[in-house]
Amino acid sequence: MRLRLAALFVVVTLLLSVAPLLAAEPTVLRVVVVQAEDAAAYVKEIDRGRAIMKRLGSPAEVRVWRARFAGEEAGAIVVSLLYPNLTALAADDAKMGADAEFQSWLQGLAKVRKVVSDSLYTEME
Repeated sequence: MRLRLAALFVVVTLLLSVAPLLAAEPTVLRVVVVQAEDAAAYVKEIDRGRAIMKRLGSPAEVRVWRARFAGEEAGAIVVSLLYPNLTALAADDAKMGADAEFQSWLQGLAKVRKVVSDSLYTEME
């Protein structure tokens, strides 16, 4: 009986020591810079994508930006996807990859935009 209690104590102690590390996983930001001839049509398509992501339970916060003070990149359209952590992004990527409607929508985006860059950032503390 004492051995079981000792083993249980060790397991609980390990779980409690690992929990803060899991919770401390940094926030992740995906930034996609695009060229779009018709910005309004592109934003409308992004709204369709948001609806699909919402249906799939995505935790991502999706926002669309236009660069103002960006040198040669002024006027560029930037889409940001903020995720609570890399684990959430990976899970979202798997869900989106398996969803036919999302994949169809993503392929259709090629008609209204050209991706200039696609970057991933992790928050520093």
